[in-house]
Amino acid sequence: MSEDEDHPQNLQQLFDCIDQAAEENGRVSWSAIMDEVGRRSFGPLLLLAGLTVLAPIIGDLPGVPTLIGMVVLLIAVQLLLGRHNFWLPGFMLNRSVPKDKLHKALTWLKKPARFIDKLLSPRLAVLTRGPMVRVIAVVCLGIALAMPVMEIVPFSANLAGIALTAFGLALIARDGLLALIALVFTGLMMGVVVYNLV
Repeated sequence: MSEDEDHPQNLQQLFDCIDQAAEENGRVSWSAIMDEVGRRSFGPLLLLAGLTVLAPIIGDLPGVPTLIGMVVLLIAVQLLLGRHNFWLPGFMLNRSVPKDKLHKALTWLKKPARFIDKLLSPRLAVLTRGPMVRVIAVVCLGIALAMPVMEIVPFSANLAGIALTAFGLALIARDGLLALIALVFTGLMMGVVVYNLV
């Protein structure tokens, strides 16, 4: 089985993986979720990060966007350095969410997942491979660095979540058109954040 086949290929598969994450004392840790999603796959990890920020209940908790920004920062830097197995420090991996809140968020997210999956298809795949993955990593690095500031600009963290989700989906589905749309959206989002800060 290839590495791509080992990891989620769409939103529904990603949610199935998260649902299988082990729980301890009624809570699910980031480490357990990453074990299910795959620690070598940039696309699913980006998608997971974006959905965490977007998810109601979880993404609205103070500090969550900053934590996710740190996760994306570390993963993007490691990708740019050529690492194949992504590492995160224990204090991040040990962070957890209540299983019931995670289940509620997943239930909400599963509703549009099937529709979104139908819109994705392999097209302009060259924009999701090789050097372009590193370009996407650099853009995500910029988003990650901006996320702590986004916590004070209303709704901007949600916009960052949309961008990360789109990049993750583009890499998973080999959808270069979505990658282009995500790049344009990120530029507009950064413009909105800067405008609100000045």
